[in-house]
Amino acid sequence: MIDIDLAELQNWFGFGVAGNFAGHLEQAGEAGDFVKVVTEGYAPKGIFPWYAPGRDDFLGEFPLSHDSVVLPAEDDGPLNLQIEPEVGIACRVTWRGDTVASLEPFALGAFNDCSIRRPGAPKISHKKNWGPASKGVAPQFFEISDLTPDGPTATMRLVCYLRDGDGEQHAYGVDSPLVGYSYYGEVLLDWIVERLANQKGAQDTPLEDVGALMVASGHPENVLIGIGATRYTPLGESTYLKPGDEAIVRVYDSAESSASELRQVVSTR
Repeated sequence: MIDIDLAELQNWFGFGVAGNFAGHLEQAGEAGDFVKVVTEGYAPKGIFPWYAPGRDDFLGEFPLSHDSVVLPAEDDGPLNLQIEPEVGIACRVTWRGDTVASLEPFALGAFNDCSIRRPGAPKISHKKNWGPASKGVAPQFFEISDLTPDGPTATMRLVCYLRDGDGEQHAYGVDSPLVGYSYYGEVLLDWIVERLANQKGAQDTPLEDVGALMVASGHPENVLIGIGATRYTPLGESTYLKPGDEAIVRVYDSAESSASELRQVVSTR
């Protein structure tokens, strides 16, 4: 395992992958945002920034926390916050001038890409970072470099629960295999490198030029990538976070821990 140091992460760039798990965008009510985004086959819709160190706007606010999500101010609009249970992948970046040449994964773990459902937001990033503790990241990641579908992560799964203010625990995200992502492993990383070079964004899409933002952040040596949210349970699809709720996102190895054992672990925290 690798300790994830928040002070170190302040120098990393953070971005996510949109539409990388079948059905999630529809459940989140965001499929309509991408009607003008053309993709091939099962490819994700695009990439989006959630943290760009050094910027003087909202993207420059460091949003990660190990143990809390701070609700935005009421005057920011309806507080329709949903857990986004995701796998976060830590990668070293190799640069060729102002272009990302390759991404080398070295760790993965649980990531909560918590989002505000803001209909009509011009860009995905406007739903992602509202200040400190906007997002959750596990304090420890699995040390891993092989993301091939039949490699060490083949038995890993992602699960999400909501423990409400009354102490009752509910399944919030569908317990899902990591290899269930539409794009995973080297296919995903190669696609991201291509998108960093060629995704420029446009006024009529929710996407932005993430590659240019990385260059403006000083060619960061490391990135944390949220590779996409999995499907919600019916409760997760219809339930927003309230003060006092606890979001639990876990990546676990099904070869070592059964789902029933995991439920027992999280229910006794």
